[in-house]
This record gives sequence, C-alpha cells and structure tokens, in this order.
Amino acid sequence: MGGRLYSEGRQPISDQLLPYGRQWIDEDDVQAVIDALRSDWLTTGPMVEAFEQAVAEFVGARYAVAVSSGTAALHAAMYAAGIGQGDEVIVPAMTFAATANAVVFQGGKPVFADVHPETLLVDVKDVECKITSRTKAIVAVDYAGQPCDYDLLRSIAERHGLVLIADACHALGAEYKGRKVGTLADLTVFSFHPVKHITTGEGGMVVTDIEGFAERMRRFRNHGINVDHRQRAEQGTWYYEMVDLGYNYRLTDFQCGLGMSQLRKLPMWLARRREIANRYDKALAHIVGVEPLKVLAWAYHAYHLYVVQLDLEKLNRSMVFAGLREQGIGVNVHYIPVHLHPFYQKQFGTKSGECPVAEVAYQRIISLPIFPYMRDEDVTRVVDSVYKVVNS
Repeated sequence: MGGRLYSEGRQPISDQLLPYGRQWIDEDDVQAVIDALRSDWLTTGPMVEAFEQAVAEFVGARYAVAVSSGTAALHAAMYAAGIGQGDEVIVPAMTFAATANAVVFQGGKPVFADVHPETLLVDVKDVECKITSRTKAIVAVDYAGQPCDYDLLRSIAERHGLVLIADACHALGAEYKGRKVGTLADLTVFSFHPVKHITTGEGGMVVTDIEGFAERMRRFRNHGINVDHRQRAEQGTWYYEMVDLGYNYRLTDFQCGLGMSQLRKLPMWLARRREIANRYDKALAHIVGVEPLKVLAWAYHAYHLYVVQLDLEKLNRSMVFAGLREQGIGVNVHYIPVHLHPFYQKQFGTKSGECPVAEVAYQRIISLPIFPYMRDEDVTRVVDSVYKVVNS
C-alpha cells in the first residue's frame, strides 16, 4: 500500500463483480509471510505470541489467544466459559450460524433473542426475558460492526451470575462510549477471515482480562495439552500431559506474520470504511425505499458490513438483489435468522415467529460492498447502480 491515497494507482477490482467484502494484501504483507516461512518456527513459535500481544494491546485487553478461525474462537470462548451439556446460552437470532453452533459443540442449547428493528443489535429486554435457571451465558453480536449496549448487558449478566461473551467478529476497532470492543465483555471473539478488517487467511482470536479463561483456551487449542512444542523445546524436555479434551485449533506463525503486518494498517482501513459509509449515508438519503441501519450515538462503528433495509411496500428485495447483481454489484444478505435454519428447527424445535423482528428484517436487508480497497469510483458505481435499480 505504501501510504498512497485510496483512489491513486489502483485498478478496479473486477469488470464483472464488485464483491461485498475483500482482503487487501500488499508487498509488506507478502514479505511478512516470507520472513516467517524462513524462520525456525512455522507453528507454536514466537510470532504467535507477538501477534497475540499486539492485538491485546490494540484493544486494551490483558490476554489474547490466537486460534485457527473465528469459529474456533467462538468454540474456545464457550469452552472457557464452562458451557456444557444442557446449559443454555442466549444468542441473537440475527447472526452467522457459527455463533450458535459453538454452543451446540459444547452440548449446550442456544436460546434465540430478538433484535432491535433499526440496528439489528440484540434486544436487551428480550435477553432478560429468555433467562432461565439453566442459562449460563449471554452472547452479544456486534452486528455489522456496531457495538451492542454493553452497560445494560453487563448489568443483566452480573445480576444473574452469567458469563458475557462478545461475538465481535464484525467489530475489530469499534468502540462503545469511548471504550474499545475487547474490554466490554468477559470474553471477546474476533475473526480474521479475508472479508474482515484484517486477515490471516483464516484465523481468529479471543481476548479477555481473566487469566484462567486464557489458560483454558491455550490448552483447548492444543489438544488439551498443558505445554506446547515451543515451551517443551525451551525447557529441554519431552514431557507433557493432556489435562483436558481439546482440539487442534492452532494458528501458524506465518499466518500471524501476515496478521501483524495487517494490524499496522488497521487504523487507516477503519477510517476508510467510515468514509465509505458516510458517502453511502449521504447518497442513500435521496433514494426512496432504501434505509441504512441506524448508528447509535455511543458507537464508533467499525463497518464490517454496510446493511440497508428496503421498504417492501415500494420495493421487491429479490428483484433489487438480482438487479444489482446484473449491474455487477456483489450485494449479499446477512443473515438468515439462525432459528430458521433446518438444523435448528429439527434439533431444537425452533420455528418461525420466535423472533419476529429478526424475521421481518431478514426479508428486507441487503449488504452493499464496503472494504478499504474500494476506490471512490467504486463507491459511486454502487450508488448509481442502487439508484438505477430502485427507480426501474
């Protein structure tokens, strides 16, 4: 990237399709991976710890544990929280399936809470209504990159003795009332998938201020073994013990090298995402039937997604979606409410009508392209296409 302005010296992403999200890899990133590949360690090496420390410092947390994906991070967080057979965990209906799946991996039961119609963030009142004697934790999903109301969620969690988990896979770099996401919950989960704010190819991380949680997750990512290969090498011993049942969820050193390089550019990329969102906000204010999600006063929005809701009395979502795709705009829909997926309906008896706000929103939402590599001309292209399709 070399610090150049965003619209300088870059070619269009594609003449055919502008995706909703995309990684940005430059020569510094490539060199960081090469340097790691040429080092003595490809996995469980010093680059993993360095990346963990860098992310922890960025978000203001005491501990960070790197794992192989955002899903692995969610699973590790559920394990650290002690979720087990029969435990209930409250999860927003409007999220990717992995948020709820991680509860099921541990033998728990996801209980779905509805969302606010203007933000699609979890409805705190509905969360409290869903708490039972079996509830063990609450998951807050920072949908699209906007933080939930953590003060209210924290008060509920403390009142009922629950673990508060933040699924912040959309929200690296976001802030709530001036406090960074990563310091607001007992456990906070990030994803480094290519469409997220920074990427390690695949990868994820959990941050926490609770030492015991961090220790449990470090064992969990390494088969439940109490020391990893590098620690044994430094101690000059072969001996280890498997003290828990864990998984191989390790993140490699060369992926962490990429992550370190990407993290240095994150503040500039966050600023660019907000700039694109601001341009969308201003342009869409003049397009009837297309309404962006509300941004709350407390939020420093990280804009992983830019989601709009269509007025279904004026527009047909399927036709708008197809029309924009025909224009080469790679719109998407985030998400089908999890309780409507066949697995959950069959396994847990969930059904339509349980989370009516999320269900109505699902029929209306479309995600427009937003990622730092977009040029100003790309943003204009999206806006022009929306205007053309909506008015046709």
